[in-house]
Amino acid sequence: MNTWLPLRHFAAATAAALALIGCSGSAGSPSASGSMSAAPGTPAPTPTTSAPSSPTPDPSASSQTPTAPTQTPNGTPPLGSWALQPLWPFTTLAQAEAWERSYRAGGHQSWHLDPDRTALSFTRDHLGFKEIDRVTSSKVSGRHARVGVAPTGPESGTAAVIHLVRFGTGPDAPWEVVGTDDTTFSLTTPAYGALVRSPLPTGGRITGVDESINVQVLQPSSDAPLGTSKCCTPAGGDNQPWKVTVPFSGASDPVLTVVASTGGHVAAVERFTVTAVRTR
Repeated sequence: MNTWLPLRHFAAATAAALALIGCSGSAGSPSASGSMSAAPGTPAPTPTTSAPSSPTPDPSASSQTPTAPTQTPNGTPPLGSWALQPLWPFTTLAQAEAWERSYRAGGHQSWHLDPDRTALSFTRDHLGFKEIDRVTSSKVSGRHARVGVAPTGPESGTAAVIHLVRFGTGPDAPWEVVGTDDTTFSLTTPAYGALVRSPLPTGGRITGVDESINVQVLQPSSDAPLGTSKCCTPAGGDNQPWKVTVPFSGASDPVLTVVASTGGHVAAVERFTVTAVRTR
């Protein structure tokens, strides 16, 4: 049984965070860069070179008494092991709660209650990867879900495993994308939840042959990317580093999506990885 820290609705002008405590997963850094610290009272883990782009709750936290995160002087909730950034489809808890009221009144947009459909909407509608249209795996554990997605085709493997959480505390709280769980292709720079500005240095590690990496900066309120790397960055080998700098402009949402993708062998996008960054 998971024990959860109830979500608090911070001021709309600040970057929203999904502060959750659970008993699934393991404590520690979500990336090779060590972008998140370990849970209080938990020894720091050994950094790995391929790890999830979204933080994983600490199993030891299930026996602790949850406390709401305090706010820093600038009004932004502090980022810790359990702080998750909302990427899609809602940018604030207020938006998620407004949908809940609409759903209760008339059953509108019921797909928000389905993690598989939410994951595919994220890849098609937010990332713009129209060819990624099928689910390869789906696992729900309490208020967390991991959904593997892939392009159609017999030779196409899983492109990414998307991490979602329930955004809210009610039984009809919608699913929200917070990141990806990465293995052979990671995005570790910038750190998850980092405050960023343009130009944005990005990087990570990749295993593959003749890879071609493209990086974009996105926000939910804009149809077009805020920035795109010069196509394309060559990469490959066994767990080799990659890096590219991306200029961007027009950021108005509190949380942005940084997505790196590679492909060209059997599909335009064969693998991708995302991380969340903040503008304020």
